[in-house]
Amino acid sequence: MHLQTILNRVQRHKSFVYKKAALVEKKGSVAIEVQIQPRHHSRAICSGCGRAGPGYDRDQQPRRFEFVPLWGMAVIFLYAMRRVDCRRCGVKVERVPWAEGKNQLTTTYQCFLARWAKLLSWQQVARAFRTSWENVFRSVKMVVAWGLEHRSLDGIRAIGVDEVQWQKGHRYLTLVYQIDQNCKRLLWIGKDRTAKSFLGFFRMLGKVRAAKICFVCSDMWQAYLKVIRKKLPKAVHILDRFHIMKMINKAIDKIRAGEVKRLKRDGYQPMLKHSRWLWLKRVWNLTRNQAVKLKELLKYNLQTVRAYLLKEDFQRFWEYRSAGWAKKFLKSWCMRVLRSRLDPLKKVARTLRAHEGLILNWFRAKGTMSSGVVEGLNYNVKLSMRKAYGFRTYEGAEVALYHRLGKLPEPKVAHEFC
Repeated sequence: MHLQTILNRVQRHKSFVYKKAALVEKKGSVAIEVQIQPRHHSRAICSGCGRAGPGYDRDQQPRRFEFVPLWGMAVIFLYAMRRVDCRRCGVKVERVPWAEGKNQLTTTYQCFLARWAKLLSWQQVARAFRTSWENVFRSVKMVVAWGLEHRSLDGIRAIGVDEVQWQKGHRYLTLVYQIDQNCKRLLWIGKDRTAKSFLGFFRMLGKVRAAKICFVCSDMWQAYLKVIRKKLPKAVHILDRFHIMKMINKAIDKIRAGEVKRLKRDGYQPMLKHSRWLWLKRVWNLTRNQAVKLKELLKYNLQTVRAYLLKEDFQRFWEYRSAGWAKKFLKSWCMRVLRSRLDPLKKVARTLRAHEGLILNWFRAKGTMSSGVVEGLNYNVKLSMRKAYGFRTYEGAEVALYHRLGKLPEPKVAHEFC
């Protein structure tokens, strides 16, 4: 079977013919070079307006286009570009169906590299297929740009917003996800975690689509709360239990750390040493040794013990089915905390009081919406960044995250290679 027959099967192009194929060895590497010629009497396509016109000047040096490697060897298309005498655009270089603009990689090869870039790091893809990191990046960027242009933003009913640190020095990204039951994906990335950056999402989405959003999950960052009140006044805004319990756990850990220093300073036995996770885990997640140690520590009258008991009591809040009864419990719990001498927990109680309405929306949504999905997607964001050993530019981070989490459509090619 001739190589031209294989190429016609996997990558056939109308108005073009695969001619001579040769095995070429340069600098210790072997490549397959395939010449392409236009069919007789075929008209060239203008790269400006896309209209057919008379082509001429084919005697110039042929351009090289990289195709998907075959049997571990690079495949190069050789084609001498024609000029087009277009009535609308003037003299232009013709448009070819296997590559875009001045790109030296064929569109099929770019899609091939982009698919592997979802599975491996970009550097590993470059090494595996003997290309450069820049070629992999440009391939992913092309696929992401095409996907963003052709994706559908209809039917969005629930969104979640959160921030993720992507570089040292408190440099954050604002991430907006779709968290509907049947579709969970990354919708938008904004630089920094300001109200201005979050407003960019609503400019992209449009007023008509934004008006159809019924649920939104977020944390208590004031910039996000302000934008949500302005742009989604009719949506049910939920402060999820994950962020609330995370805030309570931080307060308990602060109380424990302060008490450890106080006991050491006063010359008492260091009984709280190596006990951090005893107070932060749920009871059923403790190991046997941790459960025994916790049982012994609960006998002492310590600030950490009192804070832990208040935290465990607060877990009953999520068992209510009625927002009214949950509100009464929240009020009672906050009163008990404010009467205690546990300053970090008192700060939490004041925050819960200030956001009481948003917290109770969790019951109005009947627990169907949760930012646990958002935290799961955030974990994948951090995994992608760790996998790439960090991004030096915002553009690189944006392209990588859209590529992995955006569930974007891909350009259709004649043959699926992977």
